[in-house]
Amino acid sequence: MQLTSSALRPQSPIPLEYAFGVADPGQHVTLGPNKNPPLEWSDLPAGARSLVLICHDRDVPTRADDVNQEGRQVPADLPRADFYHWVLVDLAPEPAHIRAGEFSKEVTPKGKPGPDGPRGVRQGINSYREWFAGDPAMAGDYFGYDGPCPPWNDSIVHHYVFTLYALDVARCPVEGRFTGPEVLAAMDGHILDRASMICTYSLNPAVPA
Repeated sequence: MQLTSSALRPQSPIPLEYAFGVADPGQHVTLGPNKNPPLEWSDLPAGARSLVLICHDRDVPTRADDVNQEGRQVPADLPRADFYHWVLVDLAPEPAHIRAGEFSKEVTPKGKPGPDGPRGVRQGINSYREWFAGDPAMAGDYFGYDGPCPPWNDSIVHHYVFTLYALDVARCPVEGRFTGPEVLAAMDGHILDRASMICTYSLNPAVPA
């Protein structure tokens, strides 16, 4: 089973076109185009009835004390956690691709609607719900894809893991509103195979992406 992209390269920076936040010399960061990247897959296992796609950042700071603070830097040795950027279930094996911008084309304050999405899929809530919880202008349920926007003062590059799972069921056993961890738990025992691609992103000009 393979997962590829015409726009993403493994262990290389995600193009700005697919980012939630892009570097800005005047204010550190500004909103980006936030398109979902194109993805393609092949060599699915026999018996695959549906696919699940999850994208997560594995390098999110576990403490926010220094995050985006002038004159400070998020230390490299700070313990890190997962931040979910895209949770998509019930994706049909064919056609064997997702087009750029098919699921997201811009930043939507308060989040895009869901869980129903294009092509009969259901989309989970990503971690921007928690990130913007205290911001009245942005707080809401963020369904579907929202791209990278790591702290602009983080001392490490962030790694974004796109993982495609092939399931032996046509409908992922989650209902209502769901998150990445809930999907991972629900898939247990139904995964036939998986394929991943890891890309990078940074908003800190002092940290090579």
